[in-house]
Amino acid sequence: MNKKKFTKLLALYLPYLVIGLAATNFGEAWRLAEGKELGDRIVSLIDTLPAAFANPLPSLHPLDILVGICCGAGLRLAVYLKSKNAKKYRHGMEYGSARWGTPADIAPFMAPKFEDNIILTKTERLMMSNRPPDPKNARNKNVLVVGGSGSGKTRYFIKPNLLQCTSKSHPVSFVVTDPKGGLIQECGLALLKNGYKIRTMNTINFHKSMRYNPFAYIHEEKDILKLVTTLMTNTKGEGQGGDPFWDKAERLLLTSLIAYLHYEAPAEEQNFATLLEMLNTMQVSEDDEDYQNPVDLLFEDLVKKKPNSFAGRQYKLYKLAAGKTAKSILISCGARLSPFDIQEIRDATMYDELELDKLGDRKTALFLIMSDTDSTFNFLISMIYSQLFNLLCDKADDVYGGKLPVHVRCLIDECANIGQIPQLEKLVATIRSREISACLVLQTRSQLKAIYKDNADTIVGNMDSQIFLGGSEPTTLKDLAEALGKETIDSYNNSDTRGNSPSYGTNYQKLGHELMSRDELAMLDGGKCILQLRGVRPFLSDKYDLTQHPNYKMTSDADPKNALDIEKYLSHKEKIRPDDQFVLVDVDSLPPA
Repeated sequence: MNKKKFTKLLALYLPYLVIGLAATNFGEAWRLAEGKELGDRIVSLIDTLPAAFANPLPSLHPLDILVGICCGAGLRLAVYLKSKNAKKYRHGMEYGSARWGTPADIAPFMAPKFEDNIILTKTERLMMSNRPPDPKNARNKNVLVVGGSGSGKTRYFIKPNLLQCTSKSHPVSFVVTDPKGGLIQECGLALLKNGYKIRTMNTINFHKSMRYNPFAYIHEEKDILKLVTTLMTNTKGEGQGGDPFWDKAERLLLTSLIAYLHYEAPAEEQNFATLLEMLNTMQVSEDDEDYQNPVDLLFEDLVKKKPNSFAGRQYKLYKLAAGKTAKSILISCGARLSPFDIQEIRDATMYDELELDKLGDRKTALFLIMSDTDSTFNFLISMIYSQLFNLLCDKADDVYGGKLPVHVRCLIDECANIGQIPQLEKLVATIRSREISACLVLQTRSQLKAIYKDNADTIVGNMDSQIFLGGSEPTTLKDLAEALGKETIDSYNNSDTRGNSPSYGTNYQKLGHELMSRDELAMLDGGKCILQLRGVRPFLSDKYDLTQHPNYKMTSDADPKNALDIEKYLSHKEKIRPDDQFVLVDVDSLPPA
């Protein structure tokens, strides 16, 4: 045994040796005590203690040595057990056990094939499959991306994930919010080359947009109520008071009119243009309560033919309002629907080309183009998302046994600018099992709270993956710093006292320190990001390099010739194929009408 090791062992066991030697004197005092009863012997022990400890040397009597050995060994055993009690003491983790994740931490959550993953960072990915080899590693595919202006939300997250369109084992449809319409031009060709059908709704320039008719997706009475709820949530009618009576009255009127169009009008008249025409003919006479406008007569005939019709029952409730009240309801309702009075909006909602209900059937990319400076028509985007979630969930349950054959990923950029999606806090909790996921992209977390109020925390709680790309908003930094937790650090304090009696000392202690403080988060390097995956240590990683993606060469970023010409694409007609079947009708031979 070398001298260093011997010195270390001596320093470790010397206190217990000293205590053991001292205990031999205590054993001698107990041996010298007189008395047959235990109580008498304890009283006598008080008199023998001074005599036993009068000799500074330990007692060498065999019984006394045995007592000393037992006392020293017992004390050492107690200290050992105390140090091994992990529930009461965690060496090196007294103030927190936070640390950054490693490649070994993320490995169980990544699929072997690159294209079968959601790209999160340069080094971390999440498998698209909901059934990993070990069930405990299952995570939903909802992602929350937070980053200030210029932090690269589109370049580092949305574009790379749009290019994940080549997976054969896990086909994906995309629904993308596309501010200013840049994404469809830059990535559209790559999607077309990989067998995608492209659909687009453009609220900036309706001449470059496909048609979207919300009425086309109404199949049952509950669909009417959902459409009215979405419409009222995202439109504000002038003249509305604070009394909820007006909202309820408008809801009755809109529900009855939409229900009438759905059940009674021909398909070509089921749109907002017809709805506005009905409203425009609903004059009200304040003096004559018996006055009937054309719409009143339509519903009167409906009630005669179908006494229990849903539209008739709803309209009857609306007609309980008196003349002045009914007029106020009509004005408020007309103001709410005023955007649909614009000719471009009328044309854009006349019929439907988006085929929202088929997104889970085949590979489709739906681009929702909106202005990031003017929110006038953004309510249309919110209506699309609301109907889309409900349609796909119903189709998954009714047609496919609860699971869509093609996963639908909603990349909702500028989530705070599209308006409120009704019941989003419930949708993000239930869409996972239907092979649907939502990726919310925000500039700050406070944006989500401003729209969804108390439900914002519920929405965030259902996002198993959260990415911070950088920013300086205080609330976001505070929440993230707390979520990252604290680590235990070693602190050394040196003291140097000078004077007549100089002294020098070193003080060592353990302290808790945030894994990354708010000021450090605010100064995060532009090429770095922080990933939080539920149940895994957080990752401080590089942002994904778009130029390294295998499909980057098909984007217009790599070659401007790859830019998709939207107008040319929309004007493209389906080619006639040799196996298409047609019915030939001789118009001249038909009998006169």
